[in-house]
Amino acid sequence: MKDYIDITDWSAKELRELLDLAVFLKREWKSGGNRPVLAGKVLGMVFQKPSLRTRVSFEVGMKHLGGDALYLSPAEIGLGKRESIPDVARVLSGYVQGIMARVFDHDHVVQLAEAASVPVINGLSDYNHPCQALADMLTIYEHFGRLEGLKLAFIGDGNNVAVSLLMASALLGVNFSIASPPGYALPAEALDKAHPLAEKSGIVIETHEEPEAAVAGADVIYTDSWFSMGQEAEAEARRAQFQKYQVNDALLDKAGTDVVAMHCLPAHRGEEITDEVCDGPRSLLFPQAENRMHAQKALLVHLMADR
Repeated sequence: MKDYIDITDWSAKELRELLDLAVFLKREWKSGGNRPVLAGKVLGMVFQKPSLRTRVSFEVGMKHLGGDALYLSPAEIGLGKRESIPDVARVLSGYVQGIMARVFDHDHVVQLAEAASVPVINGLSDYNHPCQALADMLTIYEHFGRLEGLKLAFIGDGNNVAVSLLMASALLGVNFSIASPPGYALPAEALDKAHPLAEKSGIVIETHEEPEAAVAGADVIYTDSWFSMGQEAEAEARRAQFQKYQVNDALLDKAGTDVVAMHCLPAHRGEEITDEVCDGPRSLLFPQAENRMHAQKALLVHLMADR
């Protein structure tokens, strides 16, 4: 049994196989529907944080594959409060064939995986967002027809989304640059983990403070909100720090000629990204959002389908 907790738990070869499977399942669904390879299977979905894309993409993906999904709200479980995390994992393992958890504390999803006897998928934690990165790599691959040798520039907070994109890029041969204000850079431990992977795949990792330096020669410019759920008290301070880190048409024009813009959503339009970029011809935001479902279908089939 394998879990999907951290993208670096998987090899480059395994990730490429997942992307190939996602392409196949997407094509199959669009040409008449997926085969019910998960018939009789149920995914338990544990949420500490609400989400539009995570809930709908997993639930609909399971139904497309012939299975079902069960939404478990924070009030119903109280992960680690009402009941211990290992107890939750063991109880759910007796009912469902897979668990997806969207949590605050990364250690919570790690504990679930350690105690569960069914596969566990990290739907987001404060450390990383590996499902988002898988969908993003699928989107980039579809658009450019390749991953190797491209450059992805992340503009903004060195947060959980940036960490997973860094790791996915290092594994799959995508050059990675990031521009963040002082105090909001990628965690040092994430960079330490990524550098050996980057050396193996032959890519370059760059860290900058100036957005213009990060986007030079970029094929993809990616951003995320300046503050996340649970950081509302920091919102005004962060807005002041991040003013020059907006992804707009002027910044896109400083990159490569065929540059595209990406954002994991939800977007605070007018802050980290403009309406013109979101809705413009260089935007991949909504194909990217749809691909959450297709990439996760590949994960679900790989982890839950009978061999």
